[in-house]
Amino acid sequence: MIFPCERAVWYNLPQIRADIASGLVKTGMTQSQAAKKLGVTPAAVSQYLNKKRGQQTVKSKSYLEEIRVAVEKISNGASAEELKDIVCNCCQIITEETTGEESECKD
Repeated sequence: MIFPCERAVWYNLPQIRADIASGLVKTGMTQSQAAKKLGVTPAAVSQYLNKKRGQQTVKSKSYLEEIRVAVEKISNGASAEELKDIVCNCCQIITEETTGEESECKD
């Protein structure tokens, strides 16, 4: 049995970070800059970009739109609270799409 928080940490969070890191680098940010914005190492960003971490197949239009908005907000200096909300929204979308159930996360 996988608990909701385990799914988030092991599957959803790496996917979200990979997609945001990719978006940030596409805006012209370096891997080091993207890593700093996401609170991860440049090596982690490299692994995300090289598809060694965080690559699931489900990417709906609503999820991709949330990632696009996230990249824009992060590029413009989103606060830690905004970043938390972004990640939670993306995680809820992934959970609902991969399990067919509403996320059990509590804010």
